[in-house]
Parts: sequence; C-alpha cells; structure tokens
Amino acid sequence: MSADRTLKVVLCWHMHQPNYLDPLSGAYQLPWTYLHGIKDYADMASHLESNPQARAVVNFAPVLLEQIEDYARQIRAHLESGSPIGDRLLAALDSPAPPPGNEERLTLIRECLRANRANVIDRFPAYARLARLADCLEEDPGSLMYVDEQFFADILTWYHLGWMGESVRRADPRLRGLQEKGAGYTVEDRRYLLALIAELLEGLTERYRRLAETGQIELSVTPYAHPILPLLLDFQTAREALPESPLPEAEAYPGGEQRARWHIEEGLKSFRHHFGFEPRGCWPAEGGVSEATMGLLSEYGFAWAATGEGVLGNSLGSDYTRYGGGLELANTLCHPYRLEGSGTACFFRDDELSDLIGFQYSEWHADDAVSDLIQRLEAINAATADHPDALVPIILDGENAWEHYPENGFHFLSALYERLGEHPELELTTFSAALDEGVTVNPLDRLIAGSWVYGTLSTWMGDKDKNRGWDLLVAAKEAFDAEVPGLEEPARTAATHQLGICEGSDWFWWFGDYNPADVVRDFDRLYRLHLSQLYRLLNVEPPEYLAHAFAHGSGRPAQGGVMLPGHASRT
Repeated sequence: MSADRTLKVVLCWHMHQPNYLDPLSGAYQLPWTYLHGIKDYADMASHLESNPQARAVVNFAPVLLEQIEDYARQIRAHLESGSPIGDRLLAALDSPAPPPGNEERLTLIRECLRANRANVIDRFPAYARLARLADCLEEDPGSLMYVDEQFFADILTWYHLGWMGESVRRADPRLRGLQEKGAGYTVEDRRYLLALIAELLEGLTERYRRLAETGQIELSVTPYAHPILPLLLDFQTAREALPESPLPEAEAYPGGEQRARWHIEEGLKSFRHHFGFEPRGCWPAEGGVSEATMGLLSEYGFAWAATGEGVLGNSLGSDYTRYGGGLELANTLCHPYRLEGSGTACFFRDDELSDLIGFQYSEWHADDAVSDLIQRLEAINAATADHPDALVPIILDGENAWEHYPENGFHFLSALYERLGEHPELELTTFSAALDEGVTVNPLDRLIAGSWVYGTLSTWMGDKDKNRGWDLLVAAKEAFDAEVPGLEEPARTAATHQLGICEGSDWFWWFGDYNPADVVRDFDRLYRLHLSQLYRLLNVEPPEYLAHAFAHGSGRPAQGGVMLPGHASRT
C-alpha cells in the first residue's frame, strides 16, 4: 500500500419530510418538520461546525426547505404581531389556556407523548412524571376534569424541551434555565421557548450555506416534491427487479416525463432560492433510479446521483463482488458507475455500513460503535489496497435515527467526525470532490431500476393499497390534463404545484397493511385532502371516493414508541 494512499469515505445525509400542510385549512397536520428542525437539522449542522476537519454531503428535499422557511416566517410574525400559527402544537404552546373540551385535551396530551419514551421522555424526571400522569388520564379520561391548566402548560413545554437538539441543550443558557425550572411554566416562559424555536428555524439554511461556502460540506438536491422518478416515467420499471410485481390498473402515469422534468426544474429553482448556487449532485427521492431517470439527470447537467447497493447488485448480477474480486475491482461497490451516453456518475450506498448507523449502533456505546465502523472501513481499505482511489459511500436519513440514540446521537456523531477526520488511512470527502480528483468511474452496461430499499421499487408500487393510490393519482392527473389548459394564471400555477405535492413518494411509502394503522390513517387522510384540493383548483367536484379511506394498516406498534414520517423506523 502506498504511504499516502487513503480510503475515501463519503458521509451523505439526506434531509426529507413530506408536505404536511392541509390545503383547505392552511394548517400543518403533523409537526415533524419543525420538530426535526429544532432537533436534528440543528444538531447535524452543529456537529459539522464543531469538527472543521469533517467533510460530508448534505441533501435537502425542496419541499422540506420551503416548510422550514414557512414555519420560521409564521412563528416570527406571531411573536411580532400576534398573527395565528398554522400548527396546533405551536399555537397551544403560546395559548393562555388549554382546549376547552375533554376530547381536545386528551388529543393534546397524546400528541405531547409522541417522542421516544426511553431516550427523550424518561431522560427528564419532570417530563417522565407528566407522562405517567398522562398515562393515567388515558386509562380514565373522566379524570381530566380534575387536571388543572398548569399540567397542560407543563407538558406542552416539556414536549418541546424534549425535542430540542442536544447541541442547543448544551450551549444555550436560555434552554438550560427552562429545563432547570422543571414545572410551573408561565405564558412568558412558553413564549420565550417559542422565540428560541423561531431563532433556530430561521438560522438553519444560512448555517448549511456557510458550511458549503467553506467547502466543508457539499449540498445536493432532490427533485421538488420527492417523487419516485422511475415510476413517473414508466410503471413497468417496478418489474425490472421484481418481474411478478402487481401493477396499478392504469398502464402508465400520463405525461410522466413532463412531470419528472417539472420536479427537477422546480427543485433546482427552490435550491437556488435557498442557497444561492447550482447543485452538482442529486439524491433522487429514495435513491429511485432507472436508465431513463439517469438519462434525465444527465440532461440537466448533474455530475452525480446516488442510490442503493441493491441496485448495483441487481444490475451486475453474478459479477458483483462488493469489495473483493481481484486487483481490478471492476465490479465492486468502491467506485461510481456511468451508463454509456450519460454524463452523470452514479454512486452506490454501502447498505451494510449505512444500516449499522441507521438501525443498530443506537444500541451500542458510542465509542464501541465508532470503533466497529472504523474497523470495518480499515478492512475495506486492506481489501482494496492495490486500488488507489477506492471510495465507500455511507448514505442515510439525517434526521430519523438519532432519537433512538442516547442524547440524540451526540456522542456517536461527535466521535464519528473526530475519529474519521483524524484517521491516517481514511479520508472524509464529498462526491463532487472525489470526481474532481479523478476517482475511477466504471462503465455500466445496464441499470436495473430500483431504490435504496431492497434495491427494488416495491415500497412504492405492488401492494394493493399502493397501487390504488397510484390509480387515484392517475385519475386526478387525467382531470388536470383536461382542465388546466382552460385555467388562467395564477390558477394554472397553483394547480400545477398542487399536482406536484400529490406526486410525492411518501403517500405510497406509508400505504400497505404492514405499516402502523395510525400512521397509515394520517397519510391516507392527508393524501385524499391533497387530491381533493387539486380537483377544486381545477374547478372540478372531487370524486365521492376521496371522502372515504382506502388504505389499511396492521396496527403494528411503532418502533421506539413513536413512528415518524420521513422514515424513522424504516427497515
């Protein structure tokens, strides 16, 4: 091994939440965007800021960026002028009194327990006491009449304190003061907390922009509303990896290529608005790729895209050898690949290492987990010793694993960046930097369509409820095609944007009888609301079937006590 030869390692964090806005009321139906904002997006920026030697790729879905921006604007306007906040938990945080009815109060209590019980609620004795009382109220709702208003003020405050990022908790004396108070929170205390939430959300985009400007991170983008591009382009791609996969009744998505282009163009426009420059890389939603998808990304000038290891395995078949296979390493994971005629290199996620971080290391001591990961990387380095530019892509959600770690993954992430950054045989880098340095890009004869999940598209098509969801979308798109030519601006733009929201991937992810019933119910309802709003924007009466639930869940309990959209417990 050459003395100056190092194994390149790319940490790629994908930030994504779907659109939770009720198009009729204008209120957010689920709070995950702002909660992840004050916890995970703030913490992930802080870890990078605290470790200048670290390098990473950070990918944002535009629909997430726009919701963060909207939350920050709404909260600031509320604090300055008293205008309403379109989120019931934030509105309740600054309300002088709890909801008047018992059912509304019980709903609020349940919402304030949607956090990891072991790592968030039980960590704080004051929050744990409130949770135990809430459990008693759940068993005997009639006793709600004996609970005073202070209980609601305290549990709302602790819910938001519990969701705060660990970096904020350790560095901000205002937050520590609220925690130390423990109980008896006043309206002024809660307004103080609300101002801190606004401050955190307002600063997120600028923090990541500064990290990109210094070269510490590379920022990349996902097409606008997080659609599964291969399926927009061709339903048959679902059968490339699974030939027997059931398909929707519709043969194809009408005008799919035009819609795929819209999402790419709107995604780029949103990215430029938030960060001020053009991204070089794209994480297609869920790593969903096909040959047609890669051709489209190449046409738009992306230098790189990325997907799951299973896609490479399916595409290479028996020739795939992961990190072995001789000195040439022609069919392994340690290089990007490029289809003939494409200008876009495709990197493939190391599923084993990525999933260790996402799903297993949370149960380990942080130092042991980081040591194990480094030992595995050192083994890969040894296995590829005669190859000068081997690279390992570690790609996973940047928000959802950490609630399963003690203290929001603070110790693990701190040790990860520090030890990788100083390791003499491992080099943290980014995808664009690796390409600029001339990393070998192998040719790829064919690409079997798939995603980061199992290397297939089965998470979004094939189940009866998923297919039904696609058929509902196809019907809405046919109405759009018939009516939108007669619309004038700005109605045409509003309908086009609403269609984009309906084309997002999460509606189909959560449909399926293997998912928790309450989460499926939430997404079923919100999806039908978005489809109904599309019809209304087209001046068409929504079909009666959109008034009725169609998706089913198993009622499987959520992992860790809470199932968060945006892939918290995805396996």
